[in-house]
Amino acid sequence: MRFLRKSLTGLFLMSLALGLLAYAGILVRDAVQARMNEEQRSRPARERVFAVNVIPAQFGPVTPQLSAFGEILSLRSLELRAATGGALVSLDPGFVEGGRVQAGQLLAQVDPANAQSAFDRTESDRLDAEAEEREAIRALGLAQDELEAAREQVGLREQALKRQQDLRDRNVGTAAAVETAELALSSAKQAVLTHRRAVAVAEARIDQAATSLRRIEIAQDEAQRLLDDTEIRAEFSGTLSEVTVVAGRLVSANEKLAQLVDPDLLEVAFRVSTQQYARLLNESGQIKETPVTVTLDVFGTNITTKGKLSREGAAVGEGQTGRLLFAELETPRGFKPGDFVTVQLDEPELRRVARLPAAALNAASEVLVIGEEDRLEVVQTELLRRQGDEVLIRARGLDGREVVAERTPLLGAGIKVKPLRRSGDAVASEEPEMLELSEERRAKIRAFVEANNRMPQEAKARILGQLDKPQVPARMVERIESRMGG
Repeated sequence: MRFLRKSLTGLFLMSLALGLLAYAGILVRDAVQARMNEEQRSRPARERVFAVNVIPAQFGPVTPQLSAFGEILSLRSLELRAATGGALVSLDPGFVEGGRVQAGQLLAQVDPANAQSAFDRTESDRLDAEAEEREAIRALGLAQDELEAAREQVGLREQALKRQQDLRDRNVGTAAAVETAELALSSAKQAVLTHRRAVAVAEARIDQAATSLRRIEIAQDEAQRLLDDTEIRAEFSGTLSEVTVVAGRLVSANEKLAQLVDPDLLEVAFRVSTQQYARLLNESGQIKETPVTVTLDVFGTNITTKGKLSREGAAVGEGQTGRLLFAELETPRGFKPGDFVTVQLDEPELRRVARLPAAALNAASEVLVIGEEDRLEVVQTELLRRQGDEVLIRARGLDGREVVAERTPLLGAGIKVKPLRRSGDAVASEEPEMLELSEERRAKIRAFVEANNRMPQEAKARILGQLDKPQVPARMVERIESRMGG
């Protein structure tokens, strides 16, 4: 009985399920037929209108600005090297990284004992050579006196010979006496020759003494140079960097000890394209002394100075393009060699030029303008310059017309738009956004700025002064915290 009851229950449930499925199929079929039998109702199409920002195209003279990135260099820098090897026996307290030194200041000295001994030996040799020269001069004087006496003796012998000859001619004297006088005269002349030879020897001795003295003076000058080379002095006033020595250290000859940099003679080196370089040449093909503005961005606080274009690089350089230009800085306060800066300079003025947002121009140098019934028209332009987020263009028939400020792929010729015009009175002043910092956040930023040794003192003082105020520029806070890593 149980099996029969369960079987009947299963058959009943299956019959119920099949009935429900059949009923659902009928409902679906009726719905499809009703949908297919309905009449098509078409709605009238409505043109879509886009809202666009427009600005008037105003043509006139514009001075383009060339912007480039450069590096601060020193016009005068010197490597301080040890001319001789040895131990550093003295070191100036200012011989440290960042130390300020004056021209001629003694910075360090290598042990001068050996050089001093060599100089003392040459001094002693010089004294001996001078004594030898004086003795040779005295010997020459004596030899000349002896020669003069010998010549006087020859004169006396000649007179005696003449007297004996007169006596012989008067038959008073003898031939033997004449011969004796002749022999005495010959001996006197021989003595003159001997004394002349002695004078020549004395003169040669003086020349040898002078040559020896000159040779010793040269050796003494060399010893003096070696002694002077033990002293390391500043050739000009400047700042020391890359200091690698301490007092007592052994240094070798020609070893680099530090770098001396003149912080008051700085320049900036930057590279421009060949096209930009061509616009900076004058009629004779030389670079013009164009004023430049150099800016160093330090945590949102800019350090700016003026300068002028001074010269150009002699060659392009392997693997480089464009041209390398140099500009001298007028007041390089706050700048250091190695700073990465932005350089801006004015190009020659352009006439009949309009300044538009860069987003208003497409890749084909076309802009969209408002035509009749607020429909867009395409105008072909000539792109002259790109100035950051702006472009300088030149076109015919565009003066005074309204140009779409931001193009989108949805906009094109013939599309109806709703122009949104900006009123001159509604333009807000571009004042920096200010923030009120909590004491904890302010203290963290202050500690980071004070611990930063690479920041110039002028910029550090300016930032700390702004942090003391109730409100701080948001841009400065954002840059500092990005450097902090949080």
